[in-house]
Amino acid sequence: MKILVTGAAGFIGAHCVLRLLRDGHQVFGLDNFNSYYDPQLKHDRVRWVQEQARPFPLSTIDLADATAIETLFAEEHPEVVIHLAAQAGVRYSLENPRAYLDSNLSGFLNILESCRKHPVKHLIYASSSSVYGANQHTPYSVRDGVDHPLSLYAATKKSNELMAHSYSHLFGIPCTGLRFFTVYGPWGRPDMSPIQFARAIAEEQPLKLFNYGEHQRDFTYIDDIIESITRLIECPPQADDQWDREHPDPATSMAPWRIFNIGGQHPVALKDYLALLEKHMGQKARVELLPLQPGDVLNTCADASDLARATDFQPRIELDEGLGQFVAWFRAYYQPNN
Repeated sequence: MKILVTGAAGFIGAHCVLRLLRDGHQVFGLDNFNSYYDPQLKHDRVRWVQEQARPFPLSTIDLADATAIETLFAEEHPEVVIHLAAQAGVRYSLENPRAYLDSNLSGFLNILESCRKHPVKHLIYASSSSVYGANQHTPYSVRDGVDHPLSLYAATKKSNELMAHSYSHLFGIPCTGLRFFTVYGPWGRPDMSPIQFARAIAEEQPLKLFNYGEHQRDFTYIDDIIESITRLIECPPQADDQWDREHPDPATSMAPWRIFNIGGQHPVALKDYLALLEKHMGQKARVELLPLQPGDVLNTCADASDLARATDFQPRIELDEGLGQFVAWFRAYYQPNN
């Protein structure tokens, strides 16, 4: 199929493009190469994809540019859109909130409008486990309430789910939202804990462990994320004829709209995660224990049973194995002469 991947030079986006190319799809991408982190990492990801598979068309477009987005759709006519571009980061949303409105809200509206004007078979978009917010019931189910976000980033992701539902209902666009849980692996973002922690350990610098390392995260290896996405491409949602307006199921709809969790289902305390990373790095960390930060969720754990039923797959790579592969990449990329 002809597939558009937004955020194609990002962490998940680059891995997704590589898999789609290897599977024989006709892929084109867009990315604005912004300066949220060093754009060189994005360029290196693109080169890696091209070396592992083949070159692919990549447009340097900002999601907020409605005219450019619609022109791209009109020229390329994608059958499937995998929308992974967004302004990421919980803590950065406290510093630069308008970046989240421009990218995550206005940008997503531009994608939806283009899917309406140039109909697609399936729109798959990235949501986040952060939408569960103040909910303390774990494992998180797609049928749990998500009305109490703890950060603007989380609020924009919840808004994406609502916006997609309205367009799915009004215009019949099959929309699938994916709530990712703490994705990690090679080519990850430098603002995420694996690279931050690995750098601190390698450089013998103190690293900050918030909530004194007690909160838990449901780490999900990048390959499991990509396997889930590629299986869902062929499973566009259909309207649920049994959907009950008196007792509405938050995970489905009378519209062709679905939500899935994609998570490892085995939460690990941050202090234990750090211990595994130290093992693979072969060095001990200098740790600065700090209280919980504003916007952070205490614990995350995914109930991915809906994903398993829909795709016959659920994340399976254990944290020990995944961190081993991450550290091998980290040393090759950041410490090639060591």
